[in-house]
Amino acid sequence: MKMRSCTGIRKPGFSIARPELSAQAFGELYLVSTSNLHIPSNGCRNPGLITKFQHSLVDRTFGSTSVNSSSVKQENVHTVRRKGNSSSFYSRPSLLEMKNERIANRARVYDFLRKIGITPDELDGLELPVTVEVMRERVDFLHKLGLTIEDINNYPLVLGCSVKKNMIPVLDYLGKLGVRKSTFTDFLRRYPQVLHSSVVVDLEPVVKYLQGMDIKPNDIPRVLERYPEVLGFKLEGTMSTSVAYLVGIGVARREIGGVLTKYPEILGMRVGRVIKPFVEYLESLGIPRLAVARLIEKRPHILGFDLEEKVKPNVDALLEFKVRKSSLASFIAQYPEIVGIDLSFKLLHLRSFLNSIIELDHEDFGRVVEKMPQVVSLSNAPVLKHVDFFKECGFTLQQVRKMVVGCPQILALNLNIMKLSFNYFENEMGRDLDDLVSFPAFFTYGLESTIRWRHEIVAKKGLKCSLSWLLNCSDEKFKERMSYESIEMEEMEMVPSFDMNSLMEQRREDSDSEYEEESDDEYAS
Repeated sequence: MKMRSCTGIRKPGFSIARPELSAQAFGELYLVSTSNLHIPSNGCRNPGLITKFQHSLVDRTFGSTSVNSSSVKQENVHTVRRKGNSSSFYSRPSLLEMKNERIANRARVYDFLRKIGITPDELDGLELPVTVEVMRERVDFLHKLGLTIEDINNYPLVLGCSVKKNMIPVLDYLGKLGVRKSTFTDFLRRYPQVLHSSVVVDLEPVVKYLQGMDIKPNDIPRVLERYPEVLGFKLEGTMSTSVAYLVGIGVARREIGGVLTKYPEILGMRVGRVIKPFVEYLESLGIPRLAVARLIEKRPHILGFDLEEKVKPNVDALLEFKVRKSSLASFIAQYPEIVGIDLSFKLLHLRSFLNSIIELDHEDFGRVVEKMPQVVSLSNAPVLKHVDFFKECGFTLQQVRKMVVGCPQILALNLNIMKLSFNYFENEMGRDLDDLVSFPAFFTYGLESTIRWRHEIVAKKGLKCSLSWLLNCSDEKFKERMSYESIEMEEMEMVPSFDMNSLMEQRREDSDSEYEEESDDEYAS
């Protein structure tokens, strides 16, 4: 075989083969001449003899440019390792092996959770710690926060939160805001999802929004403690619409911060499903919308009364127990809490009790409740003591009943103060008991602040007047009356104890709400 060109070859070469077996397998080395291979002199001055070392080794022939035993030995050691051990240091596990290992690790974690009483059924698909030790660390940390196994079972997804990456940053942030550590347990029981939150992305924007609603910085932690769920709301969702609607019906902007501080649950209420139907129902009872707004400013918790389950059934119960429909508006405006309690049983029990001690009939019972809604919350013992006091003063049962119907508040006043007022009435004023029967509200006035000095002025002038004319007016009005030459009968009439217009007095600062009346439709559900 002849080669026509070998440009660039100036020296004889050797064919090189890399030995792959140990030196022990080498046989004799011998030199074989390759003179039969002719290389033309085309560019090659001194064609030499190409030699080739050959050796016989376990039926295989190798070529080499060197017979260095140490190099051959090192290379062949690696070869033996690769052939003898398939799972060498350099091998990687297959995808199937990795999958099986993950399944085995999760099974061990599940076994650990079951042993301590946690049901892991809801954890499938959730990224969990690989080792039992890390999972134990999470459970122990939750225990230190006061959460029990039952709490964890109520929201097992909390086990997917890393102690260092999730739990500690969130709790540190809440602590910096002023949330008390003593409230962490209840906080996390109510809203464990907070541990999944990002401080920067989720929590800080909500806190800034609350501050923008004029909630004072010192009140922010109290708001969060009372209603931790607010940290999970979207800024452009329920929170903004509920505030806009309240401002729209007349709640003053400057009062919003106080309203939300008292009852932050409003931020989670749907306008169309909760707030608007409640407001409209009170309007249907005769309470003007602006008066409803004032009630919300003073008692925002009334929005939490369930309309269908509490409010409407309680209004029906009041009508059933002879409260007049025409009185419902002033009745509820005076004491709105009454529509949010378990009322039917209280009314039935109170009516039966008053009938047994003063023979109060159903119609009179309705008048008593109208004038003093709080009477439904009185316990039996104080009421009985007051009735016994009147009897000891010499009033007949019929007179006591008339006094209770005329002024139910006398069943709830401080007995010691009432005794002092009666002693002054009997010993200093020298009036007949019928005057007290006609004006039982006498007991609601302070002896030193009102009764004594007014009586002394009237007695000094030699005037004779009813207790109503004497007491049922302001100090300024009384001084004006003292300049009269005669007592006019119309001024002796009692004024109503509650005036609806007092809820709708002109405020110093008008609302500048962007909420338009026409936008009510967008809240309808």
